[in-house]
Amino acid sequence: MKLGRKSRSDDIKGFLDEGTALTGELSFSGTLRVDGNLHGSIKTSDVLVVGKSASIHADIQAGEVRIHGSVSGNIDGSRRVDIFATGRVHGSIRTPQLVIEAGGRFDGRSRSSLGDPEETPT
Repeated sequence: MKLGRKSRSDDIKGFLDEGTALTGELSFSGTLRVDGNLHGSIKTSDVLVVGKSASIHADIQAGEVRIHGSVSGNIDGSRRVDIFATGRVHGSIRTPQLVIEAGGRFDGRSRSSLGDPEETPT
């Protein structure tokens, strides 16, 4: 079953299934799907898919984040963050492209990362 939109990174390289719990720092390349519980931090330049049954309490740095489950923490998506109808986010999101599907919930602050304004000397 495919969740989200198709991209060149859709071939899932790793999977944390429902019932799996992980605490610590997670880094990976390719696409990782999480359906279990994760506490800590996540770093990748690629794609993180948060499944419907996932509960993530972590700060996330990723190229793309596709959220179908629950995330508590700050998200830095260098390309895109999608919150689908079953997705729940509590925390700050920084990304150039934020998409929230009807029914998706976001409680926090968002910031576009298209570039910081130039500082002008005073």
